[in-house]
Amino acid sequence: MSNKTLCITKELYNYMLSISLREPDVLRELRNETAQDENANMQISPEQGQFMGLLVKLLGAKQTIDVGVYTGYSSLCIGLVLPSDGRVIACDINREWTDIARRYWRKAGVEDKIELRLAPAQQTLEDLLEQGVDIFDFAFIDADKKNYDMYYEYCLQLIRPGGLIAIDNVLWDGAVADAAINDADTVAIRNLNQKIHTDSRVEISLVPIADGLALVRKI
Repeated sequence: MSNKTLCITKELYNYMLSISLREPDVLRELRNETAQDENANMQISPEQGQFMGLLVKLLGAKQTIDVGVYTGYSSLCIGLVLPSDGRVIACDINREWTDIARRYWRKAGVEDKIELRLAPAQQTLEDLLEQGVDIFDFAFIDADKKNYDMYYEYCLQLIRPGGLIAIDNVLWDGAVADAAINDADTVAIRNLNQKIHTDSRVEISLVPIADGLALVRKI
């Protein structure tokens, strides 16, 4: 029995994956290719991708936003579970990385569900707001940390009541809990965590999966 979150050793983590992860071959291939990139630490873990896919299914989501695409693992996880009339608006500015993403979206047969907006995410989110508020079911934020608060505010307008925003890296490898660490990214995440904690517009749960995933349900 335990009254706090279990510290996962390498052995226990591997066991957890061995008895719970159902990663399609196309996702595994994308993850393995991305692992060769020097920025591979930006990719979400496979168990987190599977978890978010389950959340999207539970929501019955059709309209989703992915703020920060990288090589497309998170958007592919969502695209694979969306119904045929579902849509992911995928926001990124890097053509090299998103070319890899598009190749795997095509290979998985979900390219028609994922609309890549190759532009600053702020511009894309503002464009979406012009179409109306409360029109999306789910958003995943995993981009430049200094703008996390801005992305959160935009997504909160775009998400319908009862919809969900998932925010990645909110534990930031433990740096947010170290008062001696005050670089711009750490401070931005720490400030957003504190803001969400007292935000009466939402219900929250911080899940200690991968680097920390904040789940924010719009009231």
